Amino acid sequence: MKDLTVGKESKLILQFATPMLLGNVFQQMYNIVDSIIIGQFIGKEALAAVGASFPLLFTLISLVIGFATGATILVAQYFGAKKMEKVKRTIDTLYIVLFVASVIISLLGWYYSEAIFRLIQLPEDVIPYASLYFKIYILGLVFFFGFNGTSAILRGLGDSKTPLYFMMVSTVTNIILDYVFVAHFHWGIAGVAYATIISQGGAFITAILYLNKYHDVVKLSLLRITFDRKIFKQSLRIGLPSGFQQSIVAIGLLALVWIVNLFGTDVIAAYSIAMRIDSLAAMAAMNFAAALATFVGQNLGANKPERVKAGLIATLKITSLIAVSISLVALIFSSNLMSLFTTDENVIRIGSEYLVIVGAFYILFSVLFAFNGVMRGAGDTLVPMFITLIALWVIRIPAAYFLSRHFGVTGIWWATPIGWFIGMTLSYLYYLTGRWKKKSIVKYDSEGNIIS
Repeated sequence: MKDLTVGKESKLILQFATPMLLGNVFQQMYNIVDSIIIGQFIGKEALAAVGASFPLLFTLISLVIGFATGATILVAQYFGAKKMEKVKRTIDTLYIVLFVASVIISLLGWYYSEAIFRLIQLPEDVIPYASLYFKIYILGLVFFFGFNGTSAILRGLGDSKTPLYFMMVSTVTNIILDYVFVAHFHWGIAGVAYATIISQGGAFITAILYLNKYHDVVKLSLLRITFDRKIFKQSLRIGLPSGFQQSIVAIGLLALVWIVNLFGTDVIAAYSIAMRIDSLAAMAAMNFAAALATFVGQNLGANKPERVKAGLIATLKITSLIAVSISLVALIFSSNLMSLFTTDENVIRIGSEYLVIVGAFYILFSVLFAFNGVMRGAGDTLVPMFITLIALWVIRIPAAYFLSRHFGVTGIWWATPIGWFIGMTLSYLYYLTGRWKKKSIVKYDSEGNIIS
């Protein structure tokens, strides 16, 4: 556990975010290795299927991710205020909710996935692959929620290194099983899904066994686990706006997939690959924003609001430098990156065009997430939800549709940076108001005494 309320802000955030970033690089390796093996050993229809499955999965789990975000903010603020009993009760409540949610979402996904794929007009030659992959994948949703929930809890406590170690082992396992199941056992796209389930399950079980033995706070005991209604309600209050925001994004991605699907299998496959590369580029911004949220949560919980601005400036400097560097790589090596996944020249051409257009604007995404990280750390998740709603549904999706009518698939790509720019501008303007400071769960009176 790491106390983020003392020490140089830039050093603390960099040290805290780096293991998170490395962990997410390994986590994204799941998807990237899946896509490379699918593209090289199965074909572009299966590649398109995996790409189409992600927005649907994201849609189903988004509210739960939001609740977990709310619980993590509570963990960070209670830890900053040294209320350890509250920390333990928050952790127990989160685990109970994640387990129940995984069962419900798995059942919904199993029965309705194929109908949704047809609703978004996924080509018929892709649907059998997408349905098979998705149904197998969600069988392991309890492991996905469990491991990611555990990682989020540890980050709230200031520990970003432990999740990294388990993710490294999980990723190596996934890569080996991917190759064995697909290249040697010839299980096709089902083998990729099974490899992911086994890897995530192993990571979660190993993490729990380790933490129960060595960690002072994170201990999962089925006999002593406690559900706290008050903490559940507080997590909902903070987390639901974030969950709805995730839902807005997820359904928006489905809407974008629907627009992309109108252009055929090659464009779907290219979009699927480009999104994998996109996710790597976005990880620095997302992880430093998550680190900043924990930093803000702990410092507001410790009644040190003056450190928040310094933390934000440090984060903006770091993520902007990373974003510019990644943009240069995307612009110069777009074709080379695409060719890692497929040998189809048309798919490579379409995906390269996406990377050149969207990749030039990664800095907008980085700045947007930094401001949102401050708001989330303070417990203000409602305004970022509305900003996301405007940027995605009012700007990006309509722009993608109308521009694609006039400029073809290129119009869809240009809609992305347009949406990012609007979201960044609105987030910055709200940050300047300072209203987010009043949303902290742990409150102090004028003399510095805790009153809630």
